[in-house]
Amino acid sequence: MANGSGASSSYTSATTSYSSGPQNGRATPRPSTSMSRPTTSRSRNRPRTATSTTGGGDQQIICAISESRGLSPIVGLAFVNLSTTEAVLCQISDTQTYSRTIHKLCVYEPTELLFMNTAAQSSSKLYTILHDSVDENNLRIRITTIDRKYWAETTGIEYIQRLAFKQDVEAIKVSLEGNYYATCCFAAVLKYVELVLSISFPFHSLRIKHEPSEGAMMIDLSTIRSLELIQNLQNVKSKDCLYGLLNETLTPMGARVLRSNLLQPSVNREELESRYDALSELERKEDVFFAIRQALKAFVDVDRVLTAITTIPMKPSIQLWEQSINNVILVKQYIKSIPPIYEALLGTTSKQLQEIRERCAPAAFAEVEAFIDDTINQDITYQSQPLDLRNQRTYAVKAGVNGLLDVARQTYKEANADAFQLVTDLARTHELALEMKYDTARQYYIRIVASELEGLNLPDVFINVFRKRNVIECQTLDLLKWNQKIVDSHHEVLLMSDQKIQELIDNIRENLAPLFIISDAIARLDMFASFAHLVTTQEYCRPELTQALAVKSGRHPIREKIHAEQFVPNDAYVTKQTRFQIITGCNMSGKSTYIRSHALMAVMAQIGCFVPATYASFPIFHQLLARVSMDDSIEANVSTFAAEMRETAFILRNVDKRSMVIIDELGRGTSTRDGLCIAIAVAEALVDSGAFVWFATHFRDLPKILAERNGVVNLHLSVKLHETDKMTMLYKVANGAVQEEHYGLALAKVVDLPPEVIRVAEEVSKKLTSNMEKRQKHSPAILLARRRKLILSLREQLTQAREGNMQGKVLATWMKKLQDEFVNRMAALEADFTAAAEQEEQEDAILHRATPSQASNHEGLHHSTEEHPQQRHMMSGALQSEPSGDEGEST
Repeated sequence: MANGSGASSSYTSATTSYSSGPQNGRATPRPSTSMSRPTTSRSRNRPRTATSTTGGGDQQIICAISESRGLSPIVGLAFVNLSTTEAVLCQISDTQTYSRTIHKLCVYEPTELLFMNTAAQSSSKLYTILHDSVDENNLRIRITTIDRKYWAETTGIEYIQRLAFKQDVEAIKVSLEGNYYATCCFAAVLKYVELVLSISFPFHSLRIKHEPSEGAMMIDLSTIRSLELIQNLQNVKSKDCLYGLLNETLTPMGARVLRSNLLQPSVNREELESRYDALSELERKEDVFFAIRQALKAFVDVDRVLTAITTIPMKPSIQLWEQSINNVILVKQYIKSIPPIYEALLGTTSKQLQEIRERCAPAAFAEVEAFIDDTINQDITYQSQPLDLRNQRTYAVKAGVNGLLDVARQTYKEANADAFQLVTDLARTHELALEMKYDTARQYYIRIVASELEGLNLPDVFINVFRKRNVIECQTLDLLKWNQKIVDSHHEVLLMSDQKIQELIDNIRENLAPLFIISDAIARLDMFASFAHLVTTQEYCRPELTQALAVKSGRHPIREKIHAEQFVPNDAYVTKQTRFQIITGCNMSGKSTYIRSHALMAVMAQIGCFVPATYASFPIFHQLLARVSMDDSIEANVSTFAAEMRETAFILRNVDKRSMVIIDELGRGTSTRDGLCIAIAVAEALVDSGAFVWFATHFRDLPKILAERNGVVNLHLSVKLHETDKMTMLYKVANGAVQEEHYGLALAKVVDLPPEVIRVAEEVSKKLTSNMEKRQKHSPAILLARRRKLILSLREQLTQAREGNMQGKVLATWMKKLQDEFVNRMAALEADFTAAAEQEEQEDAILHRATPSQASNHEGLHHSTEEHPQQRHMMSGALQSEPSGDEGEST
């Protein structure tokens, strides 16, 4: 394991030294340590953090991290969620920038990050980068260092053997073979939890999951924020984000699973297809859908309840006794809520729904249900009102278990009756309408409507008087005495009930695995039902998983929600030969909305949801990278140029052919010349990467410069120019680059420039455009590039036809149409090529007559022109058979 480095920061790193001791699964006494809890000093008006951006922050998660030595870092991570009793282990083969490691931390949002104490002393690259990332992104993560000896593989395996669910132990051990660093981190984080936080887990009670590093799409924090996946940029409380749109879940578990899927979309084709099948079935079978939604309403936050039962208490107390009974009642409600789900899924055929139904089968929780029914009264349910909940706790355990318990309950019952009688007598004596109320702090108190005392003084018997608008709240000395007697009898009931309750909890702990498995299944079902709710209320379609991105009438899901009536849908088609799409258009024409809609639809498709379109197909992307302008104001972006370049550098270091990239207005934060140069350089690199890229830009020269590059397509957002010198945004995508000079002339007319100036400007614009198009039309290099693009496009269409569903006459007709189109386009290119060669010969002749020495310098260019016909014959021969594999690439 590698060491870490120390970096200057506002965070306090604390070092802890542990003493060894027996580990028996019970609570370990807290060691005496000089460790000071790391703290951070943040202002009240702090900027948005990763926790607030991604919507988490309500859980306590401890993470241990370590890395290997060498040029290609291998990073081990172990997360233990103390709020849900879940552990996630992963080992990542990362880059030199540790982008995947930072992504994992952003997804799980640990509250505390554990490093070896040597990390703060020897300046390891991992420690430095993560320390700086914490500060730069304003993450609320406490960094702590502990002794290196606690990163021990054997200890990690022992913890897995002891704490994992019995049926999962061997599978986890097999999956962690070769994952040395993840296992060591697991040992370190559990040692820290036991010895510093004084929390331990009973045998076989911890949900342990090994998460492969390549199992999900990687989305970095800036992309999550800029695409509004979890939180709206303008209003953090608004639901106008992708999570807010999709979150129609009815359980806290379902909401957590949805959020996790949005941050880590799946790349497993089989898993996604099975999710589509489940969603299609819920969409078709309305009775099943409504039965599921109704059954989900009864579920409590199961993960938190089972976690509270899993953790072993440190010291007995009245609050602990109360909470134990509350937890048992909640588990009882959870158990009773499962059968309606099982019944609702009867008759389903999709793989996912059948699997969920099997997990919810009565046999899975029958043993726990029997334990609960033997101990807890049948009619006890969890109540939200304090008084009702206290009564339920009092009568939770069945009668006859303990004679003294029954006596204490009788005392409690009589004390309550006496308190109510006291208030009744007071009302009769003073001729007042008195109402008995209860809260946890004051116990029983009396409420009087203020109008009852109009013109009268409150009798002296009433004390602790509080006036609240139109009511008066008070107590009496006798009522305080009865309150105390009721509390004492209630505590006596809790004490006598605790032995039976703890026995029940021990029995439940031995059967936690199926309860957690059912909870996971319910969470997934809730997410599917949430998708189905959206799909049935919106015009969404099931996406296909192919090698091309094809969308018909696609919409931006968030903008469509806000502007349902005015939103204009658009089509998209991206393949290997059209993978780099340059989007131009005037301001407010819809460029940003268009390119972001593709990214959001891709995320929706890879979490198993339908997408807002009439037809859609997507490849499976392994990375989503975005550089999106936060503000259309150039002045506002001047100061953010450094951040813009940092995000762009991150994209260039991590992009590959399986990536989806969104670039919006790159280079606006600097001068026009420098911005154009940077945009061209970045675009060239992204074209070479093979990724699917949408590049929205306001530089009108960029699409002209890259127009003939293989894989580049120019598109623009249409605008209608009126004779009255007005422009109407059509929000429709059209082929070709935008003719931006026309918009400039239209604007010049609006500001009332002299007519003669406008006329001259229009003539100059037309002349320059004509000359440029003429040069491009007759350039041999450009014509050769166009011919190559045409041949590669034909190859791609033939490949798609081979892999498609067309057969017989349909295929023959399509092939004939494709042949005719190719021949016509090739003939047009040949004509342009011949014209270009003749023009070049004329220029050579003119030069030869002018200066013989200059003509000899052009002889090489003339020979290259003579070679072009031979190249044409070679390319035509290559098209006699369908190109495939490496042959097609070489062609």
